[in-house]
Amino acid sequence: MDGSVIPTAVLRNLSDKLYEKRKNAALEVEGIVKALAAAGDHDKITAVINLLTTEFTFSPQANHRKGGLIGLAAATVGLTSEASQHLEQIVPPVLNSFADQDSRVRYYACEALYNIAKVVRGDFIVFFNQIFDALCKLSADSDANVQSAAHLLDRLVKDIVTESDQFSIEEFIPLLRERMNVLNPYVRQFLVGWITVLDSVPDIDMLGFLPDFLDGLFNMLSDSSHEIRQQADSALSEFLQEIKNSPSVDYGRMAEILVQRAASPDEFTRLTAITWIYEFVKLGGDQLVPYYADILGAILPCISDKEEKIRVVARETNEELRAIQVVPAEGFDVGAILSIARRQLSSEWESTRVEALHWISTLLNRHRAEVLNFLNDIFDTLLKALSDPSDEVVLLVLEVHACIAKDPQHFRHLVVFLVHNFQDDNSLLERRGALIIRRLCVLLDAERVYRELSTILEGEADLDFASIMVQALNLILLTSSELAGLRSLLKQSLVNPAGQDLFVSLYASWCHSPMAIISLCLLAQTYQHASSVIQSLVEEDINVKFLVQLDKLVRLLETPIFAYLRLQQSAAFKILRTRLKTVPPSSFSGEQMKQTSSGNSYSQILHHMPSGSQVIEDGDVNHDANVHNGINFASRLQQFEHMQRQHRMHSKSSQAQSRNNSTSYSSSKEVQRPEEARRPMPTSEMNKPPSRSSRRGPGQLQV
Repeated sequence: MDGSVIPTAVLRNLSDKLYEKRKNAALEVEGIVKALAAAGDHDKITAVINLLTTEFTFSPQANHRKGGLIGLAAATVGLTSEASQHLEQIVPPVLNSFADQDSRVRYYACEALYNIAKVVRGDFIVFFNQIFDALCKLSADSDANVQSAAHLLDRLVKDIVTESDQFSIEEFIPLLRERMNVLNPYVRQFLVGWITVLDSVPDIDMLGFLPDFLDGLFNMLSDSSHEIRQQADSALSEFLQEIKNSPSVDYGRMAEILVQRAASPDEFTRLTAITWIYEFVKLGGDQLVPYYADILGAILPCISDKEEKIRVVARETNEELRAIQVVPAEGFDVGAILSIARRQLSSEWESTRVEALHWISTLLNRHRAEVLNFLNDIFDTLLKALSDPSDEVVLLVLEVHACIAKDPQHFRHLVVFLVHNFQDDNSLLERRGALIIRRLCVLLDAERVYRELSTILEGEADLDFASIMVQALNLILLTSSELAGLRSLLKQSLVNPAGQDLFVSLYASWCHSPMAIISLCLLAQTYQHASSVIQSLVEEDINVKFLVQLDKLVRLLETPIFAYLRLQQSAAFKILRTRLKTVPPSSFSGEQMKQTSSGNSYSQILHHMPSGSQVIEDGDVNHDANVHNGINFASRLQQFEHMQRQHRMHSKSSQAQSRNNSTSYSSSKEVQRPEEARRPMPTSEMNKPPSRSSRRGPGQLQV
């Protein structure tokens, strides 16, 4: 039947190697189909299409396949308005030919589909996804002629889609989403082109589906091709403008994408992402509440970005986000925000750490109860931050700690952990001790801080650390402007119950250091007790460390802090000053110190003080001044002497242990290398005075 419809000569020419013969044969087919359509004989039309498909388009011969494609296009032209009912037969074999191994066949497939599309127009939409998929692949074809033909077909299909009311964006989006991760530059251009075209159609809601392909567009911002980056940026800019003008946008899904892209290694991608986040924070409202933690996690690193534009936008976004007032009941996750801030405290960038602390502080001020519920999660990190190399960070950490410590139980917790931190980190007390203590005194009340520190240190088992810590606290007390009020209160220890109570409270832990006790007594104007403390010191107390501290005290007596003391003319002070000046300065050599501590004992230095007497402030001698205005000085002296005995025992034990270790080590060395171990030490080395650096124990502060 088919042969009788299409003459044999026509079929032969349809598969000829010459294009002109195939073209003429196709015109014959067009006329035959047109006649059949006029007669309404659709069965024969179906038979003709089947013949062209099975015998030609699926033929192993390339010229047959070319003829089949041109024949199907000719048949469609012949059907004109009635072509739609035969498209299910016509289009699939043409689409199949797009994957043909012969580039000329692929070219003719583009040409055939172009001619078919021109005839059927809107009816063509039913095959849109398949056509789009085929065109997507052809856009990256290895043959330039095929690419050119595909571009012509692509433009026609775009025209058809923009004027059609049958296009289904819902069915198309999954295919687009799948293709968006392709890296080929030609495919990327093809995809951006389609996104832009579809977004321009008023009846197609591309914005509603933006979350499905937004990540793909951001991915293109880092393409090696400037043109592709520009096209992607243009598309994104258009969408952002639409978002600003749209009453309904799915911010949440897109926020997740933007957060990821804000960490991109590509600078342009980061800038675009953070710009979008900024707009989202301003526009998103309640929709973004569940995503605040993720957004903050993206913003904080960008605050320290190497690119200034990114830093500026990140800071503006951070301020916008922090200005929004929300409550946990609305889905605001305080714990998640705290977790992000805690994580960013480990950032290598100071600006990021600073802003993380500002967030913790903000949350404490707004949602104190909720933050305290998560205190165990952040407290250790906040303590470690006290060792931060940045002073600004340390000061902010202290503000956060002070805010937490408004509650008594948290105050105790803070001070205990702070002391432990000083103990664990030998350099922290020396580097940051004064800064930390002074700031806490301002934020939490100096008297409260010092009382708590004294209580903790009074029972400290590590006597060496306790001594160093007390010396540091004493120096801060004597020299810091922030503690002027505390000094004023202590000066009234003999006349004011509050001053007396504070003096007794500090005395207990100040006993760890003779110089600290003497300083405290001078500050409290209990001069006769200071003399008693000095008298109680025995020869073995007079060592290098003692003399170093004494030297500091002597120098402190000349500072404005003790101006009142120098002006006083009491007999007690005159005697004390004279005796302190007789002590050799710390700059003496080790031999001189040795002579001082042995040949010129402290009992000799204090020989002017009558035995068993006390000198009170007005210069009169009073043999019964053990208790003054509620302060039992005799008991205090016993307390000091008891503590010093503990220190001496500890020191002897440590020295014995050191000698044992040294002996064991020497024995071991003698066994291994006897000739070296027995070599005598040079006399110059034995008499060499201690180095200046060795005179300051770990954590000691210098005046």
